Amino acid sequence: MFIIDAHLDLSMNAMEWNRDLRLSVDDIRKREAGLADKPDRAKGTVSLPALRQGHIGLVVATQIARYVAPDNPLPGWHSPWQAWAQTQGQLAWYKAMEAAGEMVMIKDLASLDKHVAAWMEEETGVVDSHADGARRPIGYILSLEGADSMVTTDYLSVAYEYGLRAIGPAHYGPGRYANGTDSQGGLQPQGKNLLREMERLGIILDATHLCDDAFWDAMDLFHGPVWASHNNCRALVDHNRQFSDEMIKALIAKGAVIGGALDAWMMVPGWVRGKSTPEGMGCNLEKVIDHLDHICQIAGNALHVGIGTDLDGAFGKEQCPYDLETIADLQKLPELLTKRGYSQTDIEGILHGNWLRLLRKAWT
Repeated sequence: MFIIDAHLDLSMNAMEWNRDLRLSVDDIRKREAGLADKPDRAKGTVSLPALRQGHIGLVVATQIARYVAPDNPLPGWHSPWQAWAQTQGQLAWYKAMEAAGEMVMIKDLASLDKHVAAWMEEETGVVDSHADGARRPIGYILSLEGADSMVTTDYLSVAYEYGLRAIGPAHYGPGRYANGTDSQGGLQPQGKNLLREMERLGIILDATHLCDDAFWDAMDLFHGPVWASHNNCRALVDHNRQFSDEMIKALIAKGAVIGGALDAWMMVPGWVRGKSTPEGMGCNLEKVIDHLDHICQIAGNALHVGIGTDLDGAFGKEQCPYDLETIADLQKLPELLTKRGYSQTDIEGILHGNWLRLLRKAWT
């Protein structure tokens, strides 16, 4: 089945983790054998061939570069200009992948419909081919995770012109435009201007990572298209990174879609970073369905959930479902959803249809 993954940090993996994503997952792991500079070395799960194998033909792919003030202990760049330059290097990688025929940018309704139709022609789950024999490119919608790299809101128009179509104003900690995970406080004054300019341009608001105060500010202020690319439920794992039931209801009211994330600490309660293991915590793909199902029960339907894995988002096999070896194993989800009583129509919606409906409405 054709799958859309609404959150992958592909350029971060390529440019900061130095992974050649044209290779197989196995080859990337072999290249990293013996490295210990990052906890997920030799444990990655994502590559472009693995996406093709899993028939994951369209992804929301990020740029990400955090600005950190002198008193901020988080990793990041020391000025917004440096952060902007980092995102431009990431953009250059995406463009290089386009030039190599590996990826194609999707930024409007015409390119979306053409790309999806091409992938839907073949439901083999194997590498597809063009008439010329080249591998079918992975479509990507460009998103910015954390808006700190926007030096001013004037940069939004520049970014929109090169293809940026979604923005999450915050990431972890305090941000220049909004406060994120593990912080407090509403939108900054410039954050309110950011949202107004996003609405004018038609850029999708990604509510992921907004702290509670900033979330509610954004829900009041922003009247454009909204999604939450990778977020799970606070009722199942109690942490401010997750959405409360009240937040889920607000997103449903706006017609949003929420993507289930596969970061183990967000899936099962009691996870201790660096100590817990997926096997020891019973963390498998069923757990993300628990979160999706919780949202469906609140909504009374399956129209507001999708997949936004965040796989290889600075974690690998050590912190994702134990029954997932590579991202291609997302193809296990249809059978698991069927066992939970979801209809074929529901399953198609969860794996691609709900994201497509939101995009088509946003881009019409």
